[in-house]
Parts: sequence; C-alpha cells; structure tokens
Amino acid sequence: MYKQVSRSIEISVIPEYLDDQSIPEEYYHVWAYHVTIENLGVKPVTLKSRYWEIIDSNGRRQEVEGKGVIGKQPTIKPGGKFTYTSGTPLNSTSGIMKGNYKMQLDDGEEFLAKIPSFSLDLPLDSKKPN
Repeated sequence: MYKQVSRSIEISVIPEYLDDQSIPEEYYHVWAYHVTIENLGVKPVTLKSRYWEIIDSNGRRQEVEGKGVIGKQPTIKPGGKFTYTSGTPLNSTSGIMKGNYKMQLDDGEEFLAKIPSFSLDLPLDSKKPN
C-alpha cells in the first residue's frame, strides 16, 4: 500500500494487475488501482478534480485531468472516507503513476492533496520467460 498525507487528507493506493483483462502477447497490460481518501481534519472537503501522470517502462508519458473521480465529486466529512477503484492500460510490463486531487473547503479555499507515486508491476507468476 502507498500512502501520502497532505493538509489532513490521507490518500492510500493499492495497485492490482488484472490478468484477465490483459493480453501480454499484444503488449496490453491492465491495472486497477484502489484508492481511499480519508479526511483526518476537522472540516469537510470536496474533491473537485484529479490530475494523473502515468509513465510506462518505455518512457511514454500520459496526463489525465478531469472533474472529480469516477463521475463523482464527493464531499468527505471529518473522520470520513471515500473509496473508489479505477484502472489504466499500459503497452509495457510496468509503469509509475502519480498525481493530485484538487480539494475544496466549505469556505471556497482550494488546495492540492498529493497522490503518492506508485508502481504498476506484473506479479511474478504473470511473467513468462522469453
């Protein structure tokens, strides 16, 4: 598990290789990432937008930006959590993801909550000898 705390917002990520959705012989590998956003602070926060940077082991870089996550802009109360799962395909056997969420307090103040960098790696039992 990868964790990062920014301004009382703890973000945890668990990546998972999806063997059943990947086609290794076509250099198509898919990962899910399970994210938990926990509000350790004393004020509610709303997740307004996301920014991801994805770099595969071939050096290809992708940026993904947009409103909210999975079609939602959740408000997380103090002591509360929001959990979701998303995914990404790569044309290589590994990569790294990192990014941030733009969060907003009730008074309109915005800040960035950093998403920890995490690696996307094939499980050992998925690697086939050349």
